[in-house]
Order: sequence, then C-alpha cells, then structure tokens
Amino acid sequence: MKPVGKVLMVIFGLAVAVFILIQFVPYGKNHINPPVTGEPAWDSPQTRELAKRACFDCHSNETVYPWYSNVAPVSWLVQHDIEEGRGRLNFSEWEAGSRRAQRAGNEVREVISSGEMPMPIYVLQHPSAKLTDAEKMALIAGLESSLK
Repeated sequence: MKPVGKVLMVIFGLAVAVFILIQFVPYGKNHINPPVTGEPAWDSPQTRELAKRACFDCHSNETVYPWYSNVAPVSWLVQHDIEEGRGRLNFSEWEAGSRRAQRAGNEVREVISSGEMPMPIYVLQHPSAKLTDAEKMALIAGLESSLK
C-alpha cells in the first residue's frame, strides 16, 4: 500500500473512532418533553394547526424527536435548536401578558415573512412544515391575534 493510502486509512479510522466515541456524550439524547402548562388563546383551530405543523417541534413541549436526533453530533444541534426555540417562544408554557409573550408577538410577522422561521434546515427534514405564502399570511395573522 502506498504511503498516501496508509495515511488516508489512518485518518478514516480515527474519524470512525471519534464518531463512535461522541455517541457517548449524553447532551441531546434526553427526549423527555416537559409538561404543557398553558397555551395561547388560539384565535382559531387553523392557527393552532399551522403552528403545530411548522413551529411546535422547537417552540413547544410537544416535540416529536426524529430518529436522527439520537445520533451525535446531529443530536447536539437538534437539542440546541429546541432549547433556543423554547427559550424565545414556548406555546406550551404560555403566560398571557408576560414580557416573553409580548416580545414573541412583536417578532412573529418578521421571522415568518422573512423565511427565518421555520428554519430552512428544519423544512428540509420536515417537508410538511413548508408553508405556502397564503399559509404564512394566515399563520402570521392568527398568531398576532392569538398572542396578544
């Protein structure tokens, strides 16, 4: 075997070993959802359904964890996104009139209409979260009404 081939085999072996070792890092593997303690006063069932389809996996305590959320380092990214999403807006721990609720209500139009939410990487893995322009407008209007 040529020296370059040996080096590539060693690099490949090390990469596999690192991949196996990082599977033992526990972060991102606890898939227990906290309890739902409250929800917004939804203006319609359609608004809740659109939010559930496009937002709930990161912005509620009703996350459905896909198979790849058990494989590091993807599990780390998924967990980080969920923690960040719940920290900004959590439909399952809703407190009407709270500062977090007011901030969320003010940001809804911007983040949805700009395409920032749902996150493009999330939509790639969850095609049902892709909203048409009409659905985006309905979701924005419904959330603005529901989150007041």
